[in-house]
Amino acid sequence: MGRIKTKLIKRVSLKIFKQHRDEFKQEFEGNKEIVEKFADIPSKKIRNIIAGYVTRLAKQKQE
Repeated sequence: MGRIKTKLIKRVSLKIFKQHRDEFKQEFEGNKEIVEKFADIPSKKIRNIIAGYVTRLAKQKQE
């Protein structure tokens, strides 16, 4: 079982993913930098959670 993501994480992640779908890859480290570039997120922890969720979305899109 995984952790439950809040509405904030899902909303921001989906918005960023829809706008910049082609730039995201299936690796967390690269997505972390892309999220930092496109979203003004003050917390490193929130940024990492969003990057992880976007990575998961990118993997689902690939399959």
